[in-house]
Amino acid sequence: MYLFPLFLPVISWICTGLFGKALGKNGVILLNISCMILTFLSTVFIFLEVCIYKYSCVVSLGSWIRCGLFDISFEFLFDSITATMLLVVSFISLLVHLYSIDYMKTDPHFIRFLTYLTLFTFFMFILLTAGSLLQFFAGWEGVGLASYLLINFWFTRTQANISALKALIVNRFGDFAFYIALLLAFFTFKSLNFYTLFALCASYATTSLFILQHPIAILTLISLFLFIGAVGKSAQLGLHVWLPDAMEGPTPVSALIHAATMVTAGIFLLIRCSSFLEYAPMVLAFITITGALTAFFAATVGLVQTDLKKIIAYSTCSQLGYMIFACGLSNYNASFFHLINHAFFKALLFLCAGSIIHAVSNEQDVRKMGGLAKVLPVTYSLMLIGTMSLVGFPFLTGFYSKDSILEIAFVSFTFVGLFAYWFGTLSVFLTAFYSFRLLWLTFWTSLPSGKRTTYLHVHEAPVFMRLALIVLAFGSILWGFLTKELFIGLGVDAWKTAIFFVPGAYTMLEAEFWLGSLKLIPLVFSFAGIISSFCVYTIFAAHFNQIRWLAGIRIYNFLSKKWFFDRIYNVVVVQQSFWFSYYITLKQIDRGLLELFGPFGLVTSFSFLSNKLIRLQSGFIYQSIFLIALSLFAYSFGTLIFEFDLFIDMPSFLGSAASLEGILFLLISLLLIGGLF
Repeated sequence: MYLFPLFLPVISWICTGLFGKALGKNGVILLNISCMILTFLSTVFIFLEVCIYKYSCVVSLGSWIRCGLFDISFEFLFDSITATMLLVVSFISLLVHLYSIDYMKTDPHFIRFLTYLTLFTFFMFILLTAGSLLQFFAGWEGVGLASYLLINFWFTRTQANISALKALIVNRFGDFAFYIALLLAFFTFKSLNFYTLFALCASYATTSLFILQHPIAILTLISLFLFIGAVGKSAQLGLHVWLPDAMEGPTPVSALIHAATMVTAGIFLLIRCSSFLEYAPMVLAFITITGALTAFFAATVGLVQTDLKKIIAYSTCSQLGYMIFACGLSNYNASFFHLINHAFFKALLFLCAGSIIHAVSNEQDVRKMGGLAKVLPVTYSLMLIGTMSLVGFPFLTGFYSKDSILEIAFVSFTFVGLFAYWFGTLSVFLTAFYSFRLLWLTFWTSLPSGKRTTYLHVHEAPVFMRLALIVLAFGSILWGFLTKELFIGLGVDAWKTAIFFVPGAYTMLEAEFWLGSLKLIPLVFSFAGIISSFCVYTIFAAHFNQIRWLAGIRIYNFLSKKWFFDRIYNVVVVQQSFWFSYYITLKQIDRGLLELFGPFGLVTSFSFLSNKLIRLQSGFIYQSIFLIALSLFAYSFGTLIFEFDLFIDMPSFLGSAASLEGILFLLISLLLIGGLF
């Protein structure tokens, strides 16, 4: 039963990929949905047994790699965080498969789409159940591969090619850092098994590695490189540029990979490796600041975006920032709780966006929509639920986790904690503003902004799409309330040894008894954002251009250009790399230095020497006599100065061939030979 979530997606993937045409579209749909339902039911069983009945286990399938100390087995770890993530990922994946039946049914490559989708699900399960860091890395690379295939699904579109390559290349930086962390972990612990690594962390807390004669704690290095890997996969500030562009893939892909599951793999890595992070306080501070800045950055950029899916994508980036800085504050359970909650309401938002795009003939510009609330009432109601959960409306799913993270940040009473709190609170205001801006522009404007022909064909989503949306809406309303006490309540023992805290780092108790009036600050900021959005897009809608000029056109352009990150990378990194590669690496080193001392230089040198030697053989006897005399004179001079004899044994000569005497003897011998002949 424990291995069902791994074997069922593999069976579905192989059968769909190899026999899809023979099975036909209906056969493929039946096979995939059946496998995903069975997978979900098996994860429910695992969740009940591991999280409710407190039974963790490791399933080993034998040796994988064995070479001296390097002994890696196929081990699958089922503890509380694994079981919970398996439940959520299988549930979201089932709904996305169900949604895709109607959304992608007219696509001629529908079978290939389901093949890629199932492949991603399999690799995600490998990542979640990995019992060693190397097996985790295998799943990590697998979801990256599946992400590339799904973003580039419509490969005839140039922008899809560019976006897929961008996602792949940017993630290489994070993957390379992960690989270094993996090597450092094996160098230190002589093992990559999670239980071995975590058991030995405390023993290596004071062990240092000397770099340029400066000691650096080995756990600090490992934690730093693991975090850089998480920055790439979870689209944090600096390596975030791939996430908005990844919206070129089909909308179900955005819901499954870039909102609910794959981008949370970096968060899951930090939670899984909490034993490393807790012994690296400087890295924790860096994680907190990075997460807070990411939340604020993405919220500011989301204010001015016009693409429907990119607005939600920047919202994802901002919410990931909350999860990251919660990990930096050593409250991994709050981060994990927000990760689970986020999966429900963000998948709902993306799938609602897909329903809108499906209804308005693939239009994604919110400026060309408007007035859709009357013609798409079901989609509007469901998207309103997802938006209110996102902004933290009281008693919806997002309210419980996001407010808990902000409370924890405040009661940490440290500089980084307060930094994260205020940037996170500002992000709450901005999130509420642009989320309701999206609703105003899409549903609430009195006059439609699109083409008349588009509105004549607007229709509600088909039955399977609506079913998936309704189920996610219930999760966005009820999940946080039902599971709060299970995940982050006082005295929670669901995590046991899956999450490690250093004594004194856990501040949930202080947050629970924080002043009630201060707890309302994030809620006040959220309502302020909603009211501001209402004022700007209703009361002052006719004066929007004047408001933009008043706010500062330069600031508006700065935000619309996404803080110029893409331009900086293109001009400073990409173009300079091209210049260096062409003018330095290619022309100066490859075609210059290497050719000079390599093939071209050798050929030219031999040709030059051959021409000189040919000129010596003129056939005139006086030139030969002159060369013989010159050689004898040089030999006599060398005998007096360096005391070597012409008749020396060759082994000793070859042993000293690099000496000055050997070089002179060789030159004189060549002159003698040239003179004699």
